Amino acid sequence: MRTFRTVLEQRIWERRLTLEEFVEEAELYAREHREPGTLGLRHLQRLVAGRRSADEPLGQVKASTARLLESMFGSTVEVLLSPPMEGSPGGSSVGISAHPGLAGAFEWLDGAAGWLSGSAAAKVSAGLKVADVGMFQGQRARRSRISRQQIADAVRRYYRVNDTFGVRGLGLDVQTSVFTRSEWSGLGLPLDAGNERLALVQGDGAAPVLSAGCAEAAVQRLVMAAALGVRFANLPLYRLAEIDVSARGIGGAVDVGSFVEYALTMDLLEAELADAVVSGSKALNPLRDRYLPDMDAVVDVAGRVCAGGVLSLVAIARPADPFRGAADYALIVQTRSDQVVNAAGKLAVIPKGFHQPLTDPRADVRIGATLRRELEEELFGRDDVDVTAGASRAASPMHPGRWSAPMRWLEDEPGRMRMECTGFGLNLVSGNYEFATLVVVEDEEFWPRFGGQLEANWEASGLTLYSSLDGELITDLVQQEAWSNEGLFALLQGLRRLREIGGSRVSLPSFEVSGL
Repeated sequence: MRTFRTVLEQRIWERRLTLEEFVEEAELYAREHREPGTLGLRHLQRLVAGRRSADEPLGQVKASTARLLESMFGSTVEVLLSPPMEGSPGGSSVGISAHPGLAGAFEWLDGAAGWLSGSAAAKVSAGLKVADVGMFQGQRARRSRISRQQIADAVRRYYRVNDTFGVRGLGLDVQTSVFTRSEWSGLGLPLDAGNERLALVQGDGAAPVLSAGCAEAAVQRLVMAAALGVRFANLPLYRLAEIDVSARGIGGAVDVGSFVEYALTMDLLEAELADAVVSGSKALNPLRDRYLPDMDAVVDVAGRVCAGGVLSLVAIARPADPFRGAADYALIVQTRSDQVVNAAGKLAVIPKGFHQPLTDPRADVRIGATLRRELEEELFGRDDVDVTAGASRAASPMHPGRWSAPMRWLEDEPGRMRMECTGFGLNLVSGNYEFATLVVVEDEEFWPRFGGQLEANWEASGLTLYSSLDGELITDLVQQEAWSNEGLFALLQGLRRLREIGGSRVSLPSFEVSGL
């Protein structure tokens, strides 16, 4: 049996390519997918060996090269440069030792399923030994091809509801899977102390008891995550216990749970729903029947695991340009990478992140705190606030003294940046709560200074800019089926608000909101 030094070497061999041929393929892939990374033959030889020529440690891989390889193979660069698991058929699976982030998931799953300690790790390890990475990749590709409308229609049929958020207008008629109410929609709430009144409360800390079927589904989720190199870390996550959102402000309560509990329970519903849509079956929803069976369960946020996120449409003022035209706002849209836990391969606004604490659970509960952190991480290049990389060593990661240059400039003077909550909803796909927000950079000096420094992190496979004056392209954008439902919800709420406040910088499509 052939022995491979790294998973990367094994994956190239599985493609029946020489190293020279793979370098050519990588160059073509980078051009077609607008990836800035490059890969020379000598560099590739060191990478597949996992060592430098003098048998020295490989060291840090350049970020752009790492993104290129991760995009091509659907695995993290850490997995690609690790040794393959010994004894795996064809070397096609990766050992759990290459995924230290799963350790917390094993411990939690053993407890929730009532298994002896070490059982979950053993089950996942056994699953990896027979895992077919190609099959997983095909399954993920089939799920990603399901349209947003198909998902929205499927959950509306399941819950027998018609009132989910959507819009109608000239050439527009779209609906999402987000359940909302009139008092939750069309907001323009500044994210400040006067409007943010979410409180932190102590939860009971009791872990759910998983049935045999639910526990097996959790094991399969971990096997697939390990095989495909999905980033997985057991981090604290806010869970909604009470909500009161209206034009008067954002009230309610959250407690602190774990990402693992969410990922191995409620987050399984998205994949289950997608598989049911692919198969054409209306009955393949055993997890949904247990975790989120009806609308009473959807709105009973205190009675279930209700994790959530903050999504923002970012609009950056740009001066007039002889080539681009009149002064406008640049609107930023991302395509989600294959390494993210949910909405992989889908369109979304950016930033898009979980509502979770960094180091100060009570202060970090503010939606504005999460939004600032996500701006720093997903657009302004702050790797040190990426919670998937592990616990922060900084006592106050978002202290002004640690801000990036773009954030520091925006905060230096009042009025340079506007941050608002534009809507709130409950996503019927997984029961998540979604805070739609709008970030408007009002000072057009920002774009000449920092526009060239804006760069997405590993969570996005690409960014696209749209002009707020190009109503035709934006109308087409809204109708694209590649959107995640929560991403489209945030986009539409943001466009609605920007149309009200943007003045001569905007020429956006008008639409009527439905489903309230």
